[in-house]
Amino acid sequence: MRKTALLVTLALTATLADVATAAPVRGGTLAYGRYADSLLLDPVYTDANLDIWILTNIYETLIEAVPSTNTFRGGLASSYAFSNGGKTFTVTLRKGVKFSDGSPITPADVKFSLDRARNPNNGAWNSLLTSIASISTKGSDQVVLTLKNPDPSLVAALATFNAAVLPKKLYEAAKGKDDAEKAKVFAEKPIGTGPFMLSEWKRGSYMVLKRNPYYWKKGEDGKALPYLDAIRFEILPDDNTRILKLQSGEIQGAEFIPFARVNELKANAQLSVVLFASTRRNFIVMNTRAKLKNGSANPLANEKFRQALNYATDKQALIKLVAFGNGKESKSYLASTTPLFAAQTGYPYDLAKAKSLLAASGVPANTAVTLQVIAGNADQISLATALQQMWATLGVKLNIEQLESATANGRYAENDFQMQYNYWTDDIADPNEGTAYAAVYKNAESFHTGFQNAKVDQLFAQSQVELDKTKRANLYKQIQQIYVAAAPMVFLYEQPFPVALRKNVKNFLQTPLGNNIFVNTYLAK
Repeated sequence: MRKTALLVTLALTATLADVATAAPVRGGTLAYGRYADSLLLDPVYTDANLDIWILTNIYETLIEAVPSTNTFRGGLASSYAFSNGGKTFTVTLRKGVKFSDGSPITPADVKFSLDRARNPNNGAWNSLLTSIASISTKGSDQVVLTLKNPDPSLVAALATFNAAVLPKKLYEAAKGKDDAEKAKVFAEKPIGTGPFMLSEWKRGSYMVLKRNPYYWKKGEDGKALPYLDAIRFEILPDDNTRILKLQSGEIQGAEFIPFARVNELKANAQLSVVLFASTRRNFIVMNTRAKLKNGSANPLANEKFRQALNYATDKQALIKLVAFGNGKESKSYLASTTPLFAAQTGYPYDLAKAKSLLAASGVPANTAVTLQVIAGNADQISLATALQQMWATLGVKLNIEQLESATANGRYAENDFQMQYNYWTDDIADPNEGTAYAAVYKNAESFHTGFQNAKVDQLFAQSQVELDKTKRANLYKQIQQIYVAAAPMVFLYEQPFPVALRKNVKNFLQTPLGNNIFVNTYLAK
């Protein structure tokens, strides 16, 4: 969820780690190296990718995204449909689905889970389900959602992790004075309908998920998935340690491979390095307010000046320098993998145009601006240093302020900054989340940039109720055109998720949201 000062997240396109040519093999334990441990395996109260990327193997949602597409299909729901002008959404549950304790899923479980997820007092994700006015059950297998207004993002929201279905009776039996306390207790031994269930967890050291014997999906051999008996997540914060253990065969997979090591590992005949498409985009947020927190005049309030900085930024050079060539230039505030992304001309490197815009802006030559980065973060410092050199040729002085993470994020949250490095990954397979945070002032003051545009607000409000896909796409196209032209950020680059695997690991999948999908993974002989 939150990144730098915000945290998570988007088209669900992804690449299989290795296309299997032989029949999948059953059994075995996959050892997978993670850079950090999970915190809370509850879909409603978690606000960390560390949790989200794992709990999707334990819990499931009514609807699921189809890998490598921008479409959806039934998950726990065998069918679903809108009616009543888009204000009623009826779900029919799949027959025979059970939780990992063997108990059957019921409409009451679904109603309970969604009511909990949409409760404004619960967690950070309830805003995804605010269109729901009420939920009722119908017969033994149906759930009816009555909406306040038509919601084109509802299907995507019901495929998002916070809408996962939990067993009502078991959750309510957990001890705790309120829902938040119950969540902590239940999450120690979570029960879901996913392909795996928590078996063992030594915090900060390792976590073991074993196969759910009641899982409903079938594999290529017609038998119940998953193929693996278990997954053992080893917590290995040090990059070199993860890589050494992978090279030695102690683990079979490792996440967050440094880009500096990608080519080295690609040359290893025993390994496969996969750069999974992601929704991560890197950018520099610019405070566009007329005055800074200290009362001084802010040249970044000038649109032409912001555009000049964008044209003076050589994105391809930054991709080579910071991401070792593993990235692509950003053409919008949305990622190219986000549904309804509309590529703009953007700001290709053009120093002459940058100088022309600077002259037209009226901002004096040799004006100084300040970029705050996290102290000790080599990538951010390298990026800032490169920008400092690029903008010097424009005639702009960039001061680099290195701050401890909590200080930088605190100042960012208080709008007490001029420029700050940031990044974002989507959490829902819809453009509404990224747009709400980046371009709509009322939500997060547009990434705290202060950007505010009445037309964008109007278009976004329309997009939230427009059910026609073509019309909705056009609304988002207009929003992206206005936003990119206004340039409240320095658009940098998108980057993939690098994962390294032993050659015998087949059919591991990571979605652009970052979710690790092990349901079809197996260890070849």
